[in-house]
Amino acid sequence: MRIHVQNPAGETLFPITEAQWRQALTRHPDMTGLTVSFADDDAGFAAGLGEADILLTWVSEVDRRLKGKLPPERAPGLKAIFCTSAGVDRLLPMDWLPARTALLNNRGTHGAKAGEYGIMALLMLANHIPTFAQAQQRGEWRPRFATLLAGRTVCVVGLGTLGGAVAGWAKRFGMTVIGVRSRATPHESCDEVVAQGDMDSVLPRADYLVLACPLTPETRGLMDRRRLALLPAGARLVNIGRGALWDQDALCDLLEGGHLGGAVTDVATPEPLPPEHRLWRAPNLLVTPHMSSDNPDTYNDISLDILFENIRAHRAGQGWPNQVRPDRGY
Repeated sequence: MRIHVQNPAGETLFPITEAQWRQALTRHPDMTGLTVSFADDDAGFAAGLGEADILLTWVSEVDRRLKGKLPPERAPGLKAIFCTSAGVDRLLPMDWLPARTALLNNRGTHGAKAGEYGIMALLMLANHIPTFAQAQQRGEWRPRFATLLAGRTVCVVGLGTLGGAVAGWAKRFGMTVIGVRSRATPHESCDEVVAQGDMDSVLPRADYLVLACPLTPETRGLMDRRRLALLPAGARLVNIGRGALWDQDALCDLLEGGHLGGAVTDVATPEPLPPEHRLWRAPNLLVTPHMSSDNPDTYNDISLDILFENIRAHRAGQGWPNQVRPDRGY
């Protein structure tokens, strides 16, 4: 089986290296019969794609090089495309993907880091850190006192790798955790789980709201102005999913009007966020530049482990565990 690794040109922080590949093989000694090529340029991509059984690359590379332009003759043996990202929303709809080729993501890579970021954001909101950060820029000393997370209710929308990790930390901090997912199946870290269609019934009880679901046609604009207004006065929000999950203007309006108590967002629409965008100046809002879930010390190692787990399952006739379902978008 031939693997072609296509790194983005000029990438310095997260390139998948030959050394990382060799180390991964030592962790998975059963991964025999694999050959690998690496490239970060057009010529290397064309050559590698023509011979690859699996293409390992970034979502941005698939979007730029393959979406809408992948006739079978370009990649005659391509069985799977493995993206080093969990979110593949920019590749939807998947009508460009040959029927014989599976699109895989690296779901499972981000949990530990996302969980730490999520509980950090909840603690920052509980302690008015976005408010104090803005006051510091104005040179204002205005104490505000804070309560504990324990005993408060958090609603976590999306209980996959990201949301499940945040829910676990919230539970350990003594919070009541309400989960929202596509179906109301129980989750070990949640006191209650409701289906997405019943989300309106739990929003009025949420002291905190965490958005951690993938962006799909069903979740785009999920937290619109009406739903944001269902949150109780003073509610605080965290978004580690995608900027298009909520109405950014409505969020700013409700922060400026005082209905919402604060927010932390790691995502925005567009990205990068332009300097003139009102999110930068909304009161009690902290913006981070889409870095909540990526640990450079382990990201590629875990991604390669997940790739090998998928190859192992495929060899055993069990399909691809990380295959993205076109009907769900994740």
